[in-house]
Parts: sequence; C-alpha cells; structure tokens
Amino acid sequence: MTEVFNTPSKVIITCNRRLSPYLQEEVKSLGFEIKRAFNTGVELFLSVNDCIKLNLNLRTASQVLYEVESFRANDPKELYDNLVKIAWEDIIPFDGYFSVTSTVHNETITTPLFANVKVKDAIVDRIKDKKGVRPDSGPDYHKCVIHLHWMEERAEIFLDTSGETLAKHGYRKHPGKAPMLEALATSTIMATKWDGKSPFINPMCGSGTLAIEAALLAQKRMPGLQRMNYSFMHFIGYDEEVFFEERRQIKDIADKTILPQIVASDISDQAIEIAKMNARTAGVEHLITFEICDFADTTVPQEPGVIMFNPEYGERLGTHSKLEVTYKRIGDFLKQDCKGYKGYVFTGNPELAKKIGLKASRRFEFFNGKLDCRLLQYELYDGSKEN
Repeated sequence: MTEVFNTPSKVIITCNRRLSPYLQEEVKSLGFEIKRAFNTGVELFLSVNDCIKLNLNLRTASQVLYEVESFRANDPKELYDNLVKIAWEDIIPFDGYFSVTSTVHNETITTPLFANVKVKDAIVDRIKDKKGVRPDSGPDYHKCVIHLHWMEERAEIFLDTSGETLAKHGYRKHPGKAPMLEALATSTIMATKWDGKSPFINPMCGSGTLAIEAALLAQKRMPGLQRMNYSFMHFIGYDEEVFFEERRQIKDIADKTILPQIVASDISDQAIEIAKMNARTAGVEHLITFEICDFADTTVPQEPGVIMFNPEYGERLGTHSKLEVTYKRIGDFLKQDCKGYKGYVFTGNPELAKKIGLKASRRFEFFNGKLDCRLLQYELYDGSKEN
C-alpha cells in the first residue's frame, strides 16, 4: 500500500520566475524547512498532509508537487516500464479521473503530449491489471493530477496536489484588460515591505488586483478561504478532517480588526465596476475606497504609506507618445502629492520609466508573463532628503 498522505517525500513547490524569494519567505513563515531554493521554486521533504497546509496558505506559489518515484529513463519504453511498476491502484481510485502534465527535455521526445500519453497508458494499464477497471483521464485539472518531470535520462513522477494553479486566487471572475496575476501582485507588495496598517494607494487600478491583494495581506486572509477543490482531495487516503482543520485554522488567523486605508482609483468607470465585483468576491470590498478619476486626483491620505502604479507598458495596450506623457505625469504626481510616501511603479518598459523623471532608490526584478519587468522604488521625501 502506497500511503502518501502520511509518508514524507521530496516536495517541489513551483512558482513563476523571480517569485522564489517571496515564496521562500512564505514557506519559512509557515514553519517549514527549505532543503533547496531555485529560480522557479523550492524543495522540501514533507507528506501530502503537509502539502494540504501549503496549498491553503501560499499566495505566491503555482503548484505543490509530491514525488512518488524517480528513475532513469532513456526513452518512452523505459519510462513506461518504470511507471507501470508503481502501485497506482493505491493512489488513484479505479473509478476516478486523472490528468497528466509534464516538463520534458529528452531527445527521444519531440512533444510533451507523447510523454503524457505514455504516463496515462502506464497508470491505466496498471490499475486495469489490478482492479479490472480503468479510470477515466482527460485534460481537466479538477481531480487527480500527475506530473512528469523528465530531464535527459532522469525522470521524476509527482502527484500535483494543487491541480488548478495556486497563482490565481479564485476571486477574479472579471479579469479586465491586461490583468496582473495574483501571485505576482502579492509578490510586488511583499517587495515593498508594506506593514499592512499604513495607507496603500493604487491609482490606475484596472481590475483591482493590487488593492485586493493588499487588503487580503493586511487581514491575513489566506487564498484557501476562496477555494474548495484541490487535486489532493481525489487521491486515495485523503482525510477531509485534515483539510477542514487547516481551513478552520486559516479562518482563525484572519484578523478583521485590521482596517488600513486602501484607495483604488481608475479613470474608467467600467474598470472600477469590475474591480468592485472582484473585491466583493474576495470579501474585501468594504476595505477599499474606490474612486473614478484621473490618477492625479486620487485621494492620498496624509499619513505616509505605499503608493503603487502598474501603468500600461506600451506592449499590448496604448501608444507610446501618449504613454510618455502619462509616465511624466506619474513622476510629477509622486513628487508633488505623495511626500513622505514610498512610491512604486511596475513597468516592462525601461524607456518609458525614464520619463518618470525621478531616481529609483531600488529596482526589483520580475516577469509579467514573458515580459522582463521592474518594480521601481522611489523615496518621496517630505522636505529635503537630509530631513
């Protein structure tokens, strides 16, 4: 019997490129020891029950993968022969459903889809041989998900305990134009070291992701409160009491008494409507003051805090000459109206960033999709720098 829920094994938590430092921070804060960190994730040694805690708490992660086996495989036949030896009948219900994902770099494989089929065939053949029934499989990630990591002649097979990605936090039913992924938004806020109590101002808020993530962070409301289905629930040995106990704990951690001033503005009434709907779904609409106005008319409380812009980059939306004026106006607004604040501009366009006309005190590297981006930090001194 393969008892994965209580048996520690290698666990890989993946994240988008450049989010690893923020993921490490989160994992350590949950009390777990990191064995190894790399550009797109971390490695730990845990059971699937531990993975339940990770799935419910992590904001910056993508998937939580639990290793079932690793072996040498030079070609698809060797891959199949090793996989069919695993006791899949103890892991996946014979009347269940599973899907396969993979990362493959092996010269005998021209498409990962072929490797996925080999994995699927091995699992189905093994369960049919042992149970006389074949489980269903397909492309949906709503039940058991198996992940193959195959580099050259080294293959690892994992249970993807997450299923649908953790990088989306479940409240954004209306994405709006060019939205920022929730895991990325959280990471940028973590980079600012915002205390969760002082004001957080987000002009040009679009669909509201930054303001919503700030509200969720401030009140310690974990992503698991938004989600009731994970891949781990569909593997043999799942004890729902473990899940509900963890869910009770994250409910208890949430602190509704923390009420920072969060202001989100946008010139588009449609964008504000979408942002309000998303905030309502996330349960934080009451924490955010929404304003329909030009960014320069955004309410900036006197008490210093963090002000963050995520303007268009000129990649997908808008045109350059118009954006040059916008970036210059952002710089003027930060200089004149946000004294005492820490100012941040997230952009994928270094040429436009120059138009802000302020010297960045720090530059944090991120990717937004495949686009190389920077979060630029500006110290907006009240009076002279010495004061």
